[in-house]
Amino acid sequence: MSLKERSFDILIKTGLGFEKIVASRIKEYDEKTVVIACPQKFKGLVLVRHGEHSVDELMDYIEKNIVEADKIIPILAESPADPHKIAEIAAELAKEHISPSETFAVRTTRRGRHNFTSIDVNIIVGDHVRRATNASVNLRYPDKIVLVEIIQDKAYISILPGSFEYHKISPGKKTIHWLFKRFAVVQMPYLGPIDAIRNMGRRIGREVQNFEIGELVIAPAGIIDAVQLAEFILSVEEGIRSRYEIQKRSYHRKTRKVPVKVQDIHQLIRDRADEVIIVFEPEGKYILDAADELLDLILKSKKRVNLLFGSREGIPLGIYRFADLVVDIAPGITLSTDYAAAAGLIALATVLYNRLDKIEGDNTGGGKGGKTLANNGNNTQAMYSGNV
Repeated sequence: MSLKERSFDILIKTGLGFEKIVASRIKEYDEKTVVIACPQKFKGLVLVRHGEHSVDELMDYIEKNIVEADKIIPILAESPADPHKIAEIAAELAKEHISPSETFAVRTTRRGRHNFTSIDVNIIVGDHVRRATNASVNLRYPDKIVLVEIIQDKAYISILPGSFEYHKISPGKKTIHWLFKRFAVVQMPYLGPIDAIRNMGRRIGREVQNFEIGELVIAPAGIIDAVQLAEFILSVEEGIRSRYEIQKRSYHRKTRKVPVKVQDIHQLIRDRADEVIIVFEPEGKYILDAADELLDLILKSKKRVNLLFGSREGIPLGIYRFADLVVDIAPGITLSTDYAAAAGLIALATVLYNRLDKIEGDNTGGGKGGKTLANNGNNTQAMYSGNV
């Protein structure tokens, strides 16, 4: 088979269970196309060979009309599933599609049993492409992607623009997880029926762990029922722990478990009088109108920023006099207790996002800051690494 010869023109990736829907929609458009859903029983794939319409026309139709098609990959060449043969063909293609001034990365997805790994393919193909083009490698944000899709004994090769990949953190987007370490969420406990307490506590725990805040302080006001408070604390800890375990498995960075403390809310205000105290209640100023004040408070503070959230009863009114700011995040809407802290943290991050470069401290450099972290490369895999 020559470089230009191939059995199929397009590889489509779909969600599981949508393969036949995509295949039938393509056949409706051009009944002379050859369409194979789940080739060799691999789910989430559809292979297509064009019929009456050209490949470009077929690609255009799929992109504009078949929403179930998640990724639409034009196949430029086909090869036996051998890393060295794939590399030879990819290098020849690269001469036409990658210039010396561009960067590239190799991404391989392997399906079936083989005596090599996806990383093996990435390394061999990457080396051939580099020597053929004199282009440099950029694993994170390449100008071009050499895509290798292996299905048992066949490999389908494509070269695509870097925009083909979606990134959670793309160039210019700042990470903000470091910002939340500055914050202590002070949450009044939810009290009531035991089942309701447990559900509410677990939800609050998961939400604060989502943001990996500096600490959570459960802050009752005065004398309350000990059994109900105990249930709330245990449920919060359960929610934190369950979310933390997921984060440890899914994040490439080190995660931290949110510590939980208990203190009467009035005594907490006394103890933290020299720290920033922000109350989230409907009586406050709309958060967008308070953006400059929030930035000023966080800029000047070298200590914790305490964010106070009520429960079935709001923050005691006397505390308002000791707060640096009282803000409202959804005028006219009463937020449920389990959602209030999460909504407040999201609103605060949204307001401050475009001003993050002005926030001083250890968070702006040395690998700890949002801006620095956003631009760090991934050094955890081999030079031409992609999907394993």
